Amino acid sequence: MRSPGTRGAAPRGVPYLFLAPAVLLFTLFLVVPVGYAVYLSFRKVQVKGLGLGRGARREVFTGLDNYRSALTDPDLWSGSLRVLAYGALLLPVMLGLALVFALLLDRPGTGLRRFARITIFLPYAVPAVIASLLWGFLYLPAVSPLNDLVSWLNRHGAGLPEPNLLGSGPVFYAVVNIALWGGVGFNMIVLFTALRAIPREIYESARLDGCSEWQIALRIKIPLLFPPLIMTTVFSLIATLQVFSEPMTLRPLTNSISSFWTPLMKIYRDAFARDDIYAAAASSVVIAAVTLVLSFGFLRLVQRQAFGQEQR
Repeated sequence: MRSPGTRGAAPRGVPYLFLAPAVLLFTLFLVVPVGYAVYLSFRKVQVKGLGLGRGARREVFTGLDNYRSALTDPDLWSGSLRVLAYGALLLPVMLGLALVFALLLDRPGTGLRRFARITIFLPYAVPAVIASLLWGFLYLPAVSPLNDLVSWLNRHGAGLPEPNLLGSGPVFYAVVNIALWGGVGFNMIVLFTALRAIPREIYESARLDGCSEWQIALRIKIPLLFPPLIMTTVFSLIATLQVFSEPMTLRPLTNSISSFWTPLMKIYRDAFARDDIYAAAASSVVIAAVTLVLSFGFLRLVQRQAFGQEQR
């Protein structure tokens, strides 16, 4: 017999009832689209004769043909190599600046800390398309204030060349700059939040032992920031491999950005310009697989140093 002060145990199905909406949304908006993309990647349209009349065009199973075409497509390879170079330049600079800003904001006696934190974070709140448009007009020679400044200097005998930030060479760095401008703030907030969670007593003990602020940052703060640094690196790596909005928005402003400048732009071209959703599906599955391999491979590589776990 149940005692008066004992509450009844909740039915076993209650946790699953609370989880059901999340599982349903995850299935509908992630699992089903991914599964459908994989399904399309093994299909193609077979055309009989002139392709006219009922039954002249039908969808058939094609095996791995779409994947072979994707993996041998020079456009996909050139875009992938460009994205790798893009990430090799962007990630160290972006995460390095985020770390420096977080350390400066956490330093005792830093003035206007809240204003500086909001100012650095604010670009992240601007959508990528809007940021690309803003920077695109700053890059455009006809309206760029940089070109006006160079023209003014040349009128005074400077002899500088007219800059074209949307040219075939500089446009790569122009796209990197847009991503850098928008990404530093988010990573800075993550690192700064992790710094604020570190007990202040550790810093006080180090100061009593004669450590300077530089030594505290180098020997205490940065080692303790390894886990959030790994997390921000993984997020940034995934975002880098999926770069699309910045070059796609700048493309109408310059002839230096092709329709396959990045892998996702190539997938967009295949699906919506060439109306070949099957090739686009195969390329998207390849890109998703590469993203997963690189992300989990990086975590596997650093998990022992960052999280104190043995690799298995």
